[in-house]
Amino acid sequence: MNVNIDIEEIKRYLPHRYPLLLLDRVVEFEADTRIVAIKNVTVNEPFFQGHFPHYAVMPGVLIIEAMAQAACFLSLRSSGQENDGSSVYYFVGIDGARFKKPVVPGDQLHLEVALLGSKRGLFKYSGVAKVDGQVVSEAELMCTQRRLDNKPEGQAA
Repeated sequence: MNVNIDIEEIKRYLPHRYPLLLLDRVVEFEADTRIVAIKNVTVNEPFFQGHFPHYAVMPGVLIIEAMAQAACFLSLRSSGQENDGSSVYYFVGIDGARFKKPVVPGDQLHLEVALLGSKRGLFKYSGVAKVDGQVVSEAELMCTQRRLDNKPEGQAA
């Protein structure tokens, strides 16, 4: 279903913040099924200073991380679990990761993630990243949620 979920609502569910929050908007969302999120890639990203100074390319691991954040948002929003600091959604595995085309400043990543299934607290997703309709990366992702026993000071229970 088409939606227009902005960065403020994304931050209600994800614990990530600048410079590691890699979602800018959610444009499609079907609870417990799939999500399409957007990451606007700008020349101001901190990683471009060193990757690479002569030819700016978004690191593949950050494309995969962006897919994992979309997967996390899909699961947490589907269950209504806003980020209260009591748990963390860990990225625990990657299968079949492929990188087909560089992502550069000015590109808009469309992150399409679908829930494949869950078993004993382990969730499996398929993820595809596209720029202008072309696949730039794909992978299967595994994540799990864990309660935090020792939260950093100042966080609500």
